Amino acid sequence: MARSSQEMSSKRHFHWTNKVGTEDGEAPTSESFSTLIQEEKKQDDKVFVAPETQPPTAATAHVTRKKLQAVAVSRIRSVLTVFNKNRLNSSFGLGSRVVGTLFGYRRGHVHFAFQKDPTSQPAFLIELATPISGLVREMASGLVRIALECDKEKRAEKKSVRLLEEPVWRTYCNGKKCGFATRRECGPKDWDILKAVEPISMGAGVLPGNNNNGAEPGPENEIMYMRAKFERIVGSRDSEAFYMMNPDSNGAPELSVYLLRV
Repeated sequence: MARSSQEMSSKRHFHWTNKVGTEDGEAPTSESFSTLIQEEKKQDDKVFVAPETQPPTAATAHVTRKKLQAVAVSRIRSVLTVFNKNRLNSSFGLGSRVVGTLFGYRRGHVHFAFQKDPTSQPAFLIELATPISGLVREMASGLVRIALECDKEKRAEKKSVRLLEEPVWRTYCNGKKCGFATRRECGPKDWDILKAVEPISMGAGVLPGNNNNGAEPGPENEIMYMRAKFERIVGSRDSEAFYMMNPDSNGAPELSVYLLRV
């Protein structure tokens, strides 16, 4: 390939090799050589002569300026859109791996919180109508599947709500209906419990309850909890699932939570 390119280059600049080759093998004269070089220069001049450019008119400059302004505005809008999406996602706070905490008073209802990390505010906190003692018995007997369902808003003019911001849910535990669950804000008591179990990455136990009247705290004031990491799977804007990551369960999660808007 290198040899052929060199031959083509030599043929382009030294046409006399083909033109002056005679049967007698005469060498090219200086006159014919200079003539061929002049012809070659004329051909190069014809090929590389650039057309004369007309100075830009005022109308052309105005159109160019408008195009540049449109491009600049489009880029600014795209940057602002990405910034707003990132801000909303970071404020909402959940990724593909979350921290899940199940807790409640021994004779109270189940509370479920999902956090981005152990130190962050819960992005999703609900209170189930199921007693925590009953859920503990279910988990001791085998795998537990909790399904939470809510209804889609039928009115088109209603502002769309994120799935994790829905206020009321129908609750099913292993296929059995268990009343309703309500979303709630994280109050001081809830936050105290989450801070108490913050150093725990995975495990279950009982926290002593606080009794403000100075009496001995009884078993009813104790707080049962279970804490683990969950894998979050987003199916669509109307469905999400949380699977507890337990290395001792041979790949099968002991607890799964499904959110569905129907």
